Amino acid sequence: MVTVQSLSKYDEPHPTAITIGTFDGVHIGHRKILERLIKNAATLNLKSTVLTFFPHPRMVLQKDTDIKLLNTIDEKTQILKNLGLDQLIIHPFTREFSRLTATEFVRDILVNDLKTKKIIIGYDHRFGRNRNANITDLKAFGNTLDFEVEEIPAQEVEEVSVSSTKIRKALEDGDITTANSYLGYSYMLTGTIKKGKGLGRKLNFPTANLHIEENYKLVPKNGVYVVKSLLLGDTVHGMMNIGYNPTVAGKEKSTEINFFDFDQDLYGKKIQIEILHRIRDEHKFDSVEELKLQLQKDKETSLKLLST
Repeated sequence: MVTVQSLSKYDEPHPTAITIGTFDGVHIGHRKILERLIKNAATLNLKSTVLTFFPHPRMVLQKDTDIKLLNTIDEKTQILKNLGLDQLIIHPFTREFSRLTATEFVRDILVNDLKTKKIIIGYDHRFGRNRNANITDLKAFGNTLDFEVEEIPAQEVEEVSVSSTKIRKALEDGDITTANSYLGYSYMLTGTIKKGKGLGRKLNFPTANLHIEENYKLVPKNGVYVVKSLLLGDTVHGMMNIGYNPTVAGKEKSTEINFFDFDQDLYGKKIQIEILHRIRDEHKFDSVEELKLQLQKDKETSLKLLST
């Protein structure tokens, strides 16, 4: 898959089949649309192309700094690449871009720049300045400018919308099983390992402190989870705590992973964690010794879940 970081850098002359959207999570609902796109493109000898935007339009137009997304832009790129798309275009979303009229967007970008011959899009898609154009307008443009529009019916679009909502709600509730079932893959966290306070090592459960740079990334509910990661070429399992470490009077929220049978230096390395199961809520224990006993139980529970 070729990834292009701006429409201004796109120079592929081959005609395209395209879909447009944020595709947050790239979940099983999205995948139906993307599989249809890839199949159509192959049949019509077109380049299967996703046009997406970053930052998320709500971050720009509504100054919605509290918005939480299921993927960072790098995670989304990684997942789309694995699906077999030909091209991903990530265009910077700005207020200036949002002011393009529907005619300018379709004529200048979709037709002149992207050589679009087929668009697969939801029945409720709106575009252009103030989002004042709809699918009927898009079909009219297609008749004039020689491209076909395939409309995704209401039921499928609503499934996609419901999936995104359910995934976010499940993660906020700590229901990783439901989230993963809708995603079609294990929810991931990507970050850099930073030095912590070394408390885990004192408890004989050394932890890697994961720093997630993107503050828009949705982090699941506080608690203890079973995870896996690819570290130095090997798949390594472990358990992860998200929370404040209340037993030792922690004041800052952290994401810490205790990897099983792994004791190599990860400081400064960027790693990706896949979340497999949730074990329990975060608790404040009466003593450090009690916490240590619980951590041992958590490890046993984790190993039991991994063996089933």
